[in-house]
Amino acid sequence: MKGPEDDAGLAGKVAVIAGGGAAGDGIGNGRAAAILLARAGAHVLVADRDLKLAERTVEMIKAEGGSAAAHAGDLTQEAECKRLVDAAVDHWGRLDFLDNNIGIGSRGSVVEEKPEEFRRVMQVNVETMFLVSKHAIPAMIKTAKGGAIVNISSISALRPRGLTTYTTSKAAVIGLTQAMAVDHGRDNIRVNCICPGPVYTPMVYARGNGMSEAARAQRASASVLKTEGTGWDVGHTVRFLLSNHARYITGQVIVVDGGVTLQGPACDSQDH
Repeated sequence: MKGPEDDAGLAGKVAVIAGGGAAGDGIGNGRAAAILLARAGAHVLVADRDLKLAERTVEMIKAEGGSAAAHAGDLTQEAECKRLVDAAVDHWGRLDFLDNNIGIGSRGSVVEEKPEEFRRVMQVNVETMFLVSKHAIPAMIKTAKGGAIVNISSISALRPRGLTTYTTSKAAVIGLTQAMAVDHGRDNIRVNCICPGPVYTPMVYARGNGMSEAARAQRASASVLKTEGTGWDVGHTVRFLLSNHARYITGQVIVVDGGVTLQGPACDSQDH
């Protein structure tokens, strides 16, 4: 006998992926989530500061027969966050899901970090989630009578390792997630958080000279599973948390790291 939990509840719903682009044809966390939600029948608005990156994600989705549109905007600006939410509702008449996937990295201690860099990382990694959610939640209540949100944090929030500003911002994402879950449970909105480990995404390999095979092997060996994570691993977790399969889960921190945080702490020169 089938119960309501057998229906993922994604088909026909509308999702905004904030930070859904990626360099080239690479699979970042946001792009993976966008593709997987579209495969499940959701309409997906892919947002990125660089329109071309968002458009490439949309091309990938449409090549599989999915429904998606691209949107460009600087989500550190509240007016742009409202415009993003309005665009989703204008496209499809409702908003059900939000994946807050925007983030930048930073290295160094409080002594080494410049105050302006600290403020910039907090703005991009935390304030954007606050601003997009501020406009998405009323739209979810009005058009869908509820919804679900996933905020992307990092295992750096759980195991500091020499990236002090980044760690601080990602720890703030966890606090924001739990506060939002408490505030909006009565609105039938679930809010959860994912802490990815050292996944191999364009954010990691598309900068500088990329990442050597030796470096990738070292990162893989840091996990209990001795396996390298990818954007797909995070994307599948996003899809689960937005689906009806997670209907009784809110305010939780889901670690997707192959067991890296079960090992002893160590410094790592790559952002997670």
